Amino acid sequence: MSLALFRKSQEQAELKKLANQHIQSDLEPPDREALRKATTRVATATTVGSFIGLGLGIYASIRLRKVRTDMFAAFRATEKPSFVMFANGRQEAIPDITPLMQPTKYGDYASYFFFGLGGTMLGGELGLLTGTWSASRGLSRDPDRRERIEKAYRLLKIDVLRKEAARLESGGTALHV
Repeated sequence: MSLALFRKSQEQAELKKLANQHIQSDLEPPDREALRKATTRVATATTVGSFIGLGLGIYASIRLRKVRTDMFAAFRATEKPSFVMFANGRQEAIPDITPLMQPTKYGDYASYFFFGLGGTMLGGELGLLTGTWSASRGLSRDPDRRERIEKAYRLLKIDVLRKEAARLESGGTALHV
């Protein structure tokens, strides 16, 4: 998702005003309420999915930390060679890498952050999909309502295209929807 979505522009204000006019004039009050309910359903599912994903991501990072500390404890407890003897009889000392293998706080913080972020993104996307599915199922339950909403959307799309054509004919730029 692009961050440009959150920038406010004059075009967005015009499109929002046009959409609100179509919602008020082309739809009946029960249809408007059904649309509000559907948007709430999508937002709720996305929020819940994001929180569940965050929780699962942090849980996975805690489990990963436990595995890392157990592996380090096992590595530290094993007997390690202290030198290497070559065929010609020469011996070379092997440096102790145990301190380099030890889990650090920074590694823990990074795993908490990235696992939490990944879980939030994945949970949010799954919540968005399930919320959208649930909302569309709720809106399409009544065939007459679905037909009115589709008609209102078609009329809105026609008006948007007319505005864009008028803007292009006058030498302006296309609408960035």
